[in-house]
Amino acid sequence: MATIMRVPEEIFDEEHEQVLQRVCAIDVAKDAGQVCVRTPSASGRRKSTIWVVDATSTAVLRLGEQLAEQRIEMVTLESTSDYWRIFFYLLEACGLPVQLVNARDVKHAPGRPKSDKLDAVWLAKLTERGMLRPSFVPPRPVRVLRDYTRTRIDLTRDRTRYYQRLEKLLEDALIKVSAVASSLTTVSTRDMVDALIRGHRDPEILADLARGAMRRKRPALVQALTGAFDDHHAELATILLGQIDALTPQIDRLTARIDQLIAELPATVGTGPDPGRPTGDTATPPDPTGQHTTGQHTTGQHTTGQHTTGQHTTGQHTTAEHTTAEATATRPGVLHRLADIPGVSVQAAQVIVAEIGLDMTRFPTAQHLVSWAHLSPRLIQSGSRRRGGKTSRGNPYLKGILGIAAAAAARTDTFLGERYARIVKRRGKGKALVAVSRSILVIVWHLLTDPDATYHDLGADYYPGHINIQRKIRNHIRQLEALGLHVTLTPAAA
Repeated sequence: MATIMRVPEEIFDEEHEQVLQRVCAIDVAKDAGQVCVRTPSASGRRKSTIWVVDATSTAVLRLGEQLAEQRIEMVTLESTSDYWRIFFYLLEACGLPVQLVNARDVKHAPGRPKSDKLDAVWLAKLTERGMLRPSFVPPRPVRVLRDYTRTRIDLTRDRTRYYQRLEKLLEDALIKVSAVASSLTTVSTRDMVDALIRGHRDPEILADLARGAMRRKRPALVQALTGAFDDHHAELATILLGQIDALTPQIDRLTARIDQLIAELPATVGTGPDPGRPTGDTATPPDPTGQHTTGQHTTGQHTTGQHTTGQHTTGQHTTAEHTTAEATATRPGVLHRLADIPGVSVQAAQVIVAEIGLDMTRFPTAQHLVSWAHLSPRLIQSGSRRRGGKTSRGNPYLKGILGIAAAAAARTDTFLGERYARIVKRRGKGKALVAVSRSILVIVWHLLTDPDATYHDLGADYYPGHINIQRKIRNHIRQLEALGLHVTLTPAAA
């Protein structure tokens, strides 16, 4: 039997997988951090220096000076709660290359004692051997924006919970207004609840407070407002409405601040690494090898010849800068370009920008970004068996807003809506939403990579126009023959 020679495959290490000589690792806690520095010794053997550093600004800045004097090539932090932030931010400000790693990737080897000191040594050994994958930490302007968008999401969820409690209270009072009105947030519903609190109980009078289209529902409103609303319901409703009224201006204030921060972000995107970040600290998302792709047909229409930033030559700065300024002035804003994607609102675009930033050089391909966001299933392969694993948790804020956008896009007569309809029939609603979320993120990557790109929808008829007719005929014939039928094809009359 002839032996088939297989061609060897060469796989090069990623940038974060390089072997380093002088490293530092910090096992962080709330009040202090266990520091381990690994450097070569005069005897040729590696040595570890371990000590404790208080989690205060003064102590961490002093640590940064010491590490800079020792020419440390990489500092590794484990993402323990929010305790890593003081070490990351201040050491990064000292000019040191810092990487944040997931606690799941640095679990201690089994069978060895567990202590903060040993954890720090183990983390340092993994760092010097290039066995850790750094997490993505955006530059400071994007981190500030992200704090505002996440706070707005949290406050909006709190307000929604108060509305849900108010609806539960009205149900207890036998007031079924939420069954007639589309939402408790409408002006008409708020007027009716305020009237109930003031002591008005006549459903006829309450129904007269309806405005606009709700006036046509007056008979149903009279029935829904007939209940047993009493003083204790009024007191509790006053408290709940007070909480809602207190949160609403705060959310509006955050929205105004978010608009301002996004306007202050650099106008050009994808032109290189952040100048305030050390060159060696580049985020490398998980390897997307083997993952399914949806193709790049959803990227939109690209224009060429307008990339001038970063291509200046001596004596041409003024002309190039003027050209870039004109292109930026006539180019649609990044939020509006993202909002052209079906299902993506302006607020959703704000959250997406805050979570992934504008610099897509951190993600070499759209598949890297999708894999980092945990929107692609894991490939599990052993021998000849291949199967897909579940997507992991990922960034809850990013995945949450993409899920909302995917659900909205699924109800549209667009390419994404048709994609959802095709997948949901055979894979279910959950997987269909993840697939559409992934497609949206691929589109986002292309729009942020090329500031001149705009989204162009392929239309709901894209898939029917790309069907392989002969293959479809063969599949149908095979299925009918499997049922014991003899098939004869006759062309239809023109």
